[in-house]
This record gives sequence, structure tokens and C-alpha cells, in this order.
Amino acid sequence: MIDVNELRNGVTFELDDRLYKVLEYSHHKPGRGKATIRVKIRDLESGSILEKAFNSSDRVQDVRLEYRVAQFLYRDGNIFHFMDTDTYEQPELGIEMLGDAADYMTEGLQVKLTFHEGRPLDIELPTSVDLRVEEAEMAVKGDTATGANKTVTTETGLKVQVPLFVQSGDIIRVDTRTGTYITRA
Repeated sequence: MIDVNELRNGVTFELDDRLYKVLEYSHHKPGRGKATIRVKIRDLESGSILEKAFNSSDRVQDVRLEYRVAQFLYRDGNIFHFMDTDTYEQPELGIEMLGDAADYMTEGLQVKLTFHEGRPLDIELPTSVDLRVEEAEMAVKGDTATGANKTVTTETGLKVQVPLFVQSGDIIRVDTRTGTYITRA
């Protein structure tokens, strides 16, 4: 058991026989009374996101997780297929488990998979990925004094705000934590 005061972003715990991952954490201490811990959590089995409040004296069950490096192979509808780089096993994750990470998945991408009792639960992406621009709006000549941006669509369907000089066919580097443009690769 762990104290709820030890919960932080990225921590996984068990509550009511379900596994949750902390997405956001905040600690509120009013002038009088007990402190409350508010967390935004994602159910690792269904993918749903909840907000929950705990008293500072509450405890939750910690879980033992296993992490493995895997390579993304291909997407088959809403199922994403990976290959464990050590054992060559091929675990699968549904799109509901990936959430926003599905927008960054390109063939050959190295990721870290989280396993609990032998089944894959979650994915950790690298901090940036390179994506090919499929569609780009035409840049408007002039209007560049303010560092104007335009929206492009990448090979995975992700829409990103980029500078005007980026064109279709370019490869751009995108931050996976924020979904923002970093540079042309």
C-alpha cells in the first residue's frame, strides 16, 4: 500500500480491482481541515479518464509493473502490433489503450511497453518522433512579420502547427508530450 501523498504524474496504482495511471496530480491544503489530493487518472483497461479526490490519509494499492522495449510493426484497424526486441514476442494494444499516442505511431518506432501480470497495459513514447507531412496549406506570401504558422496533416493523421516554409513531403520532428512542431528533420 502507498500513501496518496506519494502519487505523482505517471504513477500506476490499483483501486477497486482496477489499474489506474495518474495523468495530473494536485495537492490542496485549505486553511483548516484535512488536505485533499485531486488526481486525473486513466483506467488502463478501458482507457477512460476520471477525476478523483482523496483525503491525505487515504492509501491505495501499489502494483509491480514490468517494462520492455518494443518496436511498432503495423496497425490493423484499431489494433496496434508490436514486437518485443528481446524475446520477439508480438503483443497487441487496442487504440483505446494508446489514446493520443496512436497519432505518433510509425513503422519501426521504438517504444517502452508496460506489462502487468504478463499483459500489455500502457505505452511510453520517445520524447520526439519524425513524421512525414502529407497535406500542407499553401503559404501566403507577406504576413511573415509575426512568425505566421499553418496547419499540416502528417502521415498518421496528426494535425500540427508549423512555420510557413514546411511543405508536403517534408519530414518534421514533433514533440510527443505536447504535439508541437520542433524542427524539420
